[in-house]
Amino acid sequence: MEQKLASGSVDSYDPFATPLTTKSSENASMIPRSVVSDEHLIQRFKQGDMDAFSSLYERYFPGVQNRVRYVIPEADIEDVTQEVFITVVKSLHTFRGESLFSTWLRTLTNYKVAEYYRKRNRKQDPREVPMTKAELIPDESDSLPMEDRIALRRAMASMPEKYRDVVLMRFSDGMQFDEIARTTGTNLEATKSLFRRAVTALRKNLEDYHDQR
Repeated sequence: MEQKLASGSVDSYDPFATPLTTKSSENASMIPRSVVSDEHLIQRFKQGDMDAFSSLYERYFPGVQNRVRYVIPEADIEDVTQEVFITVVKSLHTFRGESLFSTWLRTLTNYKVAEYYRKRNRKQDPREVPMTKAELIPDESDSLPMEDRIALRRAMASMPEKYRDVVLMRFSDGMQFDEIARTTGTNLEATKSLFRRAVTALRKNLEDYHDQR
C-alpha cells in the first residue's frame, strides 16, 4: 500500500482506497513474512508505517470475513468486515499487548456484529444435547442453499453472545476445545458443556425459523 500517514494521523486514511497486495510488505524489512510477528507489525504501524497494517489486514481478513459471514446477512458481509478493519486502523494505536492481537480482533469483530444487530431478545437456555449431536450443525458455506444460509445466520444472530462465540470459535475459527478453554479462561468440561448448550439453542432457533415459514 502506497498511502502513508499524514502528520501521524489515521483520520484521513482509508485502508480500502487501494488494493492490498503482497507488495505492501516490501518496506517492512527483509524478514520473511512467516516470522514477522503481529507485535512487530503493530509496533511498525504505531511508528507510522501503513504497510505494516496492510500485512496485518492480509493476514487476518479471511478469518474475520469467515466469522462475520456466519452471522450477518450476505448483502452486508463486506460492509461489516470492512467496518471491523476501519475500526482496527483507527484504534490499533491504543492496543497495549495485554492480550494476543487475534483475541483483541475477535472481540472487536464480535462488538461490530453486536452493533449491527443492536438489541436482541434473550431466551431461556434449553437443555444441552450430547456432544456427538452437537458437532453436526450445518456448515455455513456457499454450498448451502440460500434459504438455509439465511436461516443459519438469523439463528446465530439471535443467540446470546457467549453461545454464538463458542460456536464460531469451534466452526468458523477451527479451534479445538482445549484451545477454546485456554482462550476463554475456562476448564475443558465447562467449555464442552457451553458448546453443547449453544448448539442446542442454535438448533432450536433453526427449528423455530423453519416452523414460521
